[in-house]
Amino acid sequence: MWVQSASGCRWLGAAGSLAVAVGGWAAGTLPVRGGWGLWEPRGSALTLAGALLAYLGLTVLVAAWWRYGVLLARGVRDGVLATLAWWTAPLLLAPPLYSKDVYSYIAQGAMVLEGHDVYGGGPSVLGPGDLGADAAASVGGHWTDTPAPYGPAFLVLAQLVVRLTGGDIVPAVLGMRLLAVGALALIVWAVRGLGGGRGGPDGALWLAALNPLLLIHVIGGMHNDGLMIGLMLAGVLLAVRGRWVLGCVLVGLAMMVKSPAAVALLFIGVMVARRDGGGVRGLAKGLVLPGLVAGAVAAGATVLAGTGFGWLRTQSVAGTIHTALSVSSDLGLGLGLLLGDDPDPVRAVVRNLGLLAAAVIILVLAWRAWKGRLDPVLGLGLALVALVALSPMVQPWYLLWGTAVVAAVAWRSRAGQVLAVLSAALVYETALDGRTPWYGFVVTGLVLVVGLVWVRREPWGEGPARPRRTLARTTD
Repeated sequence: MWVQSASGCRWLGAAGSLAVAVGGWAAGTLPVRGGWGLWEPRGSALTLAGALLAYLGLTVLVAAWWRYGVLLARGVRDGVLATLAWWTAPLLLAPPLYSKDVYSYIAQGAMVLEGHDVYGGGPSVLGPGDLGADAAASVGGHWTDTPAPYGPAFLVLAQLVVRLTGGDIVPAVLGMRLLAVGALALIVWAVRGLGGGRGGPDGALWLAALNPLLLIHVIGGMHNDGLMIGLMLAGVLLAVRGRWVLGCVLVGLAMMVKSPAAVALLFIGVMVARRDGGGVRGLAKGLVLPGLVAGAVAAGATVLAGTGFGWLRTQSVAGTIHTALSVSSDLGLGLGLLLGDDPDPVRAVVRNLGLLAAAVIILVLAWRAWKGRLDPVLGLGLALVALVALSPMVQPWYLLWGTAVVAAVAWRSRAGQVLAVLSAALVYETALDGRTPWYGFVVTGLVLVVGLVWVRREPWGEGPARPRRTLARTTD
């Protein structure tokens, strides 16, 4: 059958991606106003048809992706970049898909241009005559009055997009999508450079870049997580090649998009420490110097952007929103309801315990990497997965933080295979219009169970990547 071949998977996935994009024109996260007659509600019947078409297309895309990965794991060699181009192309001109966050990005960029404190208020401060007013009207309810949790580097890019497009929704959204495509290109470059471990870069790109979770949420939804991942991975690649100072500069910029990229500094520090033989002097340098470089970049970016240091106090705003994927939030809420009328104090304690557990796991992984028992890049990927799993707020696309890093060095490991299953399952959690309906969780659970059973029966048969000798060399 044609779907047994890599080229068959390529065309099948392209058809699925096209169905998602076409469905999005009727049932995506369409703006409240300012859609130029292109991105407008089409009536309930057409909206339902679009949602069903996109749901079917997404399933076809996931099936093609999984089959493609199996073929790559069995040694088939194919042009993964060509496949990525075919699967990405249909999404480029689609309206926002699976999330309204891009409207927040545009509105926040407009707030900077209009002179508002983006860290002191939300998009609701924009008046009818302000730039970005149409985008502000389309922002999701949670974020209308919420200050930006993003760093100044990203806000400068959002500001640039608004300035070039005048804040009109259609061109502004397409401008933000262009940034997402640039982030994807950066991810591809870094993953190819890191090599993918045994199995080569094709499989690594399959899990990191061709991943449907990335395609629908970074390209379709334009989440700035893609830019954070791209900058962070590029910085890690430079550190692996010995240019750790420049690598820390890029990680500092990644932090100024979203702060979780800071975890990479610890593992770059491990590389620096191992370069000096792993002694006390090397450990001290590894713990201090990467942070100093990235801190200087963060301070410089903040001053140059002119947005102020308010981002330091807004990093926790996302944690005020309850998401069902957060185990610590769910457990805390349940315990709080059992123990009293007000669950918030108990939930806060459990959330903090979750973050503490994540910190302990990250430190253990860094220790193992320093001792030479774990590849530092793989350790970083596992650390980011642990951080997401134990965070007070979890969105499906957060899984990409660690998945892209693990893919870059150990895509055929058991961890890589499990992350592939999680990616395939989590694409169903969010509906095309950005809602999280109950049936999405049901389908996610079913796919997860079936996928984990498959992993147990059909392991790809590669252990974790071993520490790299190249980590001991540096030019900085």
